[in-house]
Amino acid sequence: MDAVEIQAHARQLYEAHGAKALAEAAHRVREFEERGDKHLVEDWRRIQSALQSMRGPHVS
Repeated sequence: MDAVEIQAHARQLYEAHGAKALAEAAHRVREFEERGDKHLVEDWRRIQSALQSMRGPHVS
């Protein structure tokens, strides 16, 4: 997936799951790791990263 597709997937996931989008992405990473699909694991890790960027910095 290219960067534009990653961002689009992250936005769609956030619109569908709201605050739980990051947990859903993590679930997908684990699912594809178990299946041994390295390409999809990489894509979903990039989606996780995009979601974290969308959330902004963590302020205590």
